[in-house]
Amino acid sequence: MSAYGITVPLPGRLHDQQGLYRELVDLGYTDVWSAEASDADGLTPLALAAAWAPELRLGTAILPAYTRSPALLAQCAATMAAAAPGRFALGIGSSSNVIVERWNGIPFEAPYQRVRDTVRFLKAALTGEKVVEAYDSFRIDGFRLGLVPEQPPTILVAALREGMLRLAGREADGAIINWLSPDDVTTVAGIVNGQGPDREVVARIFVCPSDDREAVLAGGRRLLAAYLNVPVYRAFHEWLGRADQLGGHWERWAAGDRKGALDEIPEEVVDDLLVHGTSEQCRARIAEYVANGVTTPALAIVPLGGVDPMVAVRTLAPNA
Repeated sequence: MSAYGITVPLPGRLHDQQGLYRELVDLGYTDVWSAEASDADGLTPLALAAAWAPELRLGTAILPAYTRSPALLAQCAATMAAAAPGRFALGIGSSSNVIVERWNGIPFEAPYQRVRDTVRFLKAALTGEKVVEAYDSFRIDGFRLGLVPEQPPTILVAALREGMLRLAGREADGAIINWLSPDDVTTVAGIVNGQGPDREVVARIFVCPSDDREAVLAGGRRLLAAYLNVPVYRAFHEWLGRADQLGGHWERWAAGDRKGALDEIPEEVVDDLLVHGTSEQCRARIAEYVANGVTTPALAIVPLGGVDPMVAVRTLAPNA
């Protein structure tokens, strides 16, 4: 596969990671992708990568469309694109009510419109033109970007269900997807690619290279529960057809029975959504995602069952 990414920052102190970023290049990784929830912000690890390992492509997966104002988000995108010409992909999305509203105190309203309007604004602003526009979810009155990058960043949209997937393929350069199986990718990528040619499909793939099945199932259920009970992810998996498999889990969770709810997550759902097993089995599973339409796998190491994250990074690398 031509693109193969890993999530950053890597384990350990951020200021000590220059050697690890250089090692990623030697291991054959082509991309580093950041996230932004409650750990590191989404841009600082990439700024370090731009200086430490200029061979790598940089991407955010994702920055929430709400937590930076539109003009500030345009400045962030332009600055990263100027620091890493032709190597920066800006992934944005609605995020979730938990991150946006509960953690950041911002109303989580009209997520589709907010993401769509942000994409449209960014595409205009990154040309350097003055933007005067009343979008559905915000108004811009006369903003002009002072730092216009020589090469604009790729713009990707985090998408779960059909409306956002169509938006990602129609108005952006592609989609960022996560928490789905290789079989699900066929449906999801088909919608994105149906909107136009040469669309990118980045998948954050959660990987635990451990053959301690019981430890992976126990930890995997806890990890999945944290997502499956966020409204946007519940709706996503209902749309994908997992309502019958997960109905018991959601019922017990709503009743406050957390332990019982974990027990109700079927083994096959963990197997579907979390890549695990030996390194060879994990590699084969990742290849299934690519075969079904993922253009850029972006691995996120899940350290269950005694897995050392850096050992996992090395054993799953293209050049391992």
